Amino acid sequence: QVQVVESGGGLVQAGGSLSLSCAPSGKIFTVNTMEWYRQAPGKQRELVAGIRRDLGTNYADSVKGRFIISRDNARNTVYMQMNKLKPEDTAVYYCVMEVATTSKSPWYAFWGQGTQVTVSS
Repeated sequence: QVQVVESGGGLVQAGGSLSLSCAPSGKIFTVNTMEWYRQAPGKQRELVAGIRRDLGTNYADSVKGRFIISRDNARNTVYMQMNKLKPEDTAVYYCVMEVATTSKSPWYAFWGQGTQVTVSS
């Protein structure tokens, strides 16, 4: 079984920076798209940023120019550098990876359990 584990996050003052990372464990053949979502209290979960295997990226408008998503394909690890953080960035951040466990298996999406990011004003 594949597990996805996030690390990083924590408490930071507005204007500060934090970094997140995420890596899978278990039987993995390859990882396709890697994405970060977040969910703030009382709000729906939203896509923050995504990165394809060819390194193409996409960002939510609210984080463009402040967050940077990157990946290491050799380590199947995704990173997100969060700069100029705002109180409204406070949320639980989730990593999701599209994983194929063999060369012939379909893609399955695996979610991490989330990591808390809190930005104080």
